[in-house]
Amino acid sequence: MKQHLAKLLICVFAALLALPAIAHQQKITISTISHNSRTNMVEVVHRVPLHDAEHALKWQGERAPDIVTNIDSRRAFALYVDQNFTVSSNGETLKMALLGTEIEGGNVLIFQEAPSPGIGSELQIYSQILTNIWQRQENRVNLGTGTRVDTLIFRAGDSRKAAILR
Repeated sequence: MKQHLAKLLICVFAALLALPAIAHQQKITISTISHNSRTNMVEVVHRVPLHDAEHALKWQGERAPDIVTNIDSRRAFALYVDQNFTVSSNGETLKMALLGTEIEGGNVLIFQEAPSPGIGSELQIYSQILTNIWQRQENRVNLGTGTRVDTLIFRAGDSRKAAILR
């Protein structure tokens, strides 16, 4: 009986140790698009897990990416995001300016902005960040602020999706 209980406890302990690894298997990037009425700019913030961002740089051939301490790695990943995320309005792609990056917990944040086409404008959004690396990657794009948020979900191969700028 004691042997069975010991084996059971070992199995439970091993399962608990595996939970963080299982939890990390969710491949999710979150981008937020909002209109700043004070500056009349569209502001975009991308939140990407650091491990996934560094893996993307390795996949692109960077030997030892270190987004936390190496500004060149961080810049390279920000440019990768810029190439795989676009916002258009009235058939014209908004020219996103890269404002900077920041590390927050286990994530890298990438900040962009562009002149706003105005609240109520229909936006065409394309988000394929990391989908060329992981087929199960999910990119969530939130539009708006407060209690008025719309969410678009992108997966590998998705085309542009429409949403209203709030």
